[in-house]
Amino acid sequence: MNQAKRLSALLNGEDDPIATLANAAAFLYQELDDLNWCGFYLFRAEKDALVVGPFQGKPACTRIAVGRGVCGTAFARNESVRVGNVHEFAGHIACDGASNSELVVPLRDEDGVPFAVLDLDSPTLNRFSAEDQRRVEESAAIIEKRIRSI
Repeated sequence: MNQAKRLSALLNGEDDPIATLANAAAFLYQELDDLNWCGFYLFRAEKDALVVGPFQGKPACTRIAVGRGVCGTAFARNESVRVGNVHEFAGHIACDGASNSELVVPLRDEDGVPFAVLDLDSPTLNRFSAEDQRRVEESAAIIEKRIRSI
């Protein structure tokens, strides 16, 4: 069974969004090699910020302003952002100094409006390929679908 099918089977039937995100973060953290952080930041409109949600890895920044850092940029643009060297990304937020590359994928509601981002960090430069991005976007689509059905 491929990664997407295993993730879908894991999340199938869960009716709590936090449990869904927690298991998705744990699954991806175990499934993907060479990560030092994997998790979600959830949009809070009243704060105009992303707030840390379920994750795997070291303690994280708790709030990220929309448009700031890789996560805030991906959310504001409503598109995936893949960064080979985070130290060259203007405004990068270093929650873990060991992170060298990052991939952030927005999660969207039924209308295509982002409500969260899936954030993957690696200590390896240029860790994420276009194929990795495609697979993570496929996983994000499964997570979105599960969250929307709750």
